[in-house]
Amino acid sequence: MTAEPGPVSLRAAPALVIGEAIMDVLTGADGVRRSRPGGSPANVALGLARLGHPVRLATRIGRDGPGRALHAHLREGGVEVTPGSFTDDATSTATARLDAAGGAHYTFDITWDLPPGGLGGLGGPAPAHVHTGSIATALAPGADRVFAAARAARAAATLSYDPNIRPALLTGPDRERPRVERLVALSDVVKASEEDLGWLCPGRSPDETARRWLAGSGAGDGPALVVVTVGGAGARAFWPGGRCEVPAVEVADTVGAGDAFMAGLLSGLLDTGLLARAGPSAAPGTARARWALREATASARLDPRVGSALALAARAAAMTCTREGADPPTRSEIARWTAGR
Repeated sequence: MTAEPGPVSLRAAPALVIGEAIMDVLTGADGVRRSRPGGSPANVALGLARLGHPVRLATRIGRDGPGRALHAHLREGGVEVTPGSFTDDATSTATARLDAAGGAHYTFDITWDLPPGGLGGLGGPAPAHVHTGSIATALAPGADRVFAAARAARAAATLSYDPNIRPALLTGPDRERPRVERLVALSDVVKASEEDLGWLCPGRSPDETARRWLAGSGAGDGPALVVVTVGGAGARAFWPGGRCEVPAVEVADTVGAGDAFMAGLLSGLLDTGLLARAGPSAAPGTARARWALREATASARLDPRVGSALALAARAAAMTCTREGADPPTRSEIARWTAGR
């Protein structure tokens, strides 16, 4: 039985991530199987922690061997797992087979629900930024609880979302699109892959979908920033006033690259006050950050703060692509790696 964490620290926590933590079983082109901790939200939480942000993760982890390994990996990376996240059921797994180009193709053995109390017992100040996405926002019975938590958090927190579509677990785009778009409407920042958007909105270009998601932002509903990642070809960022290209990355192993990009993007936006940081009075700080992000994305000119966040995201993804599995870098690793290029 895994040892559950003690009381969560009372220090300010600028981010709460809600979503799955799973064990990835990677089968390389050589046929060798290797187990690695994963799960898109857990990867984002780990990426943020390694970039220096206090992070809490509300998830589902079994009290079995894979669960103990997952918890140790997250704890060593600086992520605080909420005490209610542990269950006596088995830890979920995903088998990723890497093709010759380094692309990952998944099959899943997963159960998703937040255990009773998974969002409770946080201690300290309420989080001022909340991130969610992927399987946690799609798979019953937990998806409805995650949506309710995100909707409740919006008054006192900025929100980010990555749909990270897993077609093998879903019933089809026509049923999934309304679920995805109600979370998009709650969010301040959305990241999605070109592959996600092609599956979700067939017959519509990913760029058109990104612009449509931005349509309500002028009235304060919907995201102020949407980023479409294109694997090794880089990414495209869209905001109400314009768009820009994000440079390509070198791809060796794509597992976790999108999550590292998301963590880098959120880190950069948190650093510059375009997403909310926890403090003595979270709600006013959230309102200021939400207003600042919308002001920063109102012009056709790329705001330098947004540009620096996109650059950090690209570097984090690029460095992750040089390593096996979901292994996001620290700030010092990014600095050394960038200086050596």
